[in-house]
Amino acid sequence: MSDAFDHFGQLPGASNKHTTTKEKIMIDLARRLAARLRLALAGDEGMSTAEYAIGTIAAAAFAAVLYAVVSGDGVVSALTSIVQRALTANF
Repeated sequence: MSDAFDHFGQLPGASNKHTTTKEKIMIDLARRLAARLRLALAGDEGMSTAEYAIGTIAAAAFAAVLYAVVSGDGVVSALTSIVQRALTANF
């Protein structure tokens, strides 16, 4: 099996007398990164029903808190004053 990071088309692990230490380190790093990416992409392909339920509950709780904050008297009056200043601004 060929590796996308082979130096000059060599088989994985083969040495080349023209390859510098820095190139060897970079090739090794690229191979490790590719292996980690393959591992990460091979995992589960989405959320399960329980994860969807928890996500939905968290979103609903966040919406409730946001609604409570935005519908409070202080926020409503602040937003009203901002809109009034924007509408009465002189250009």
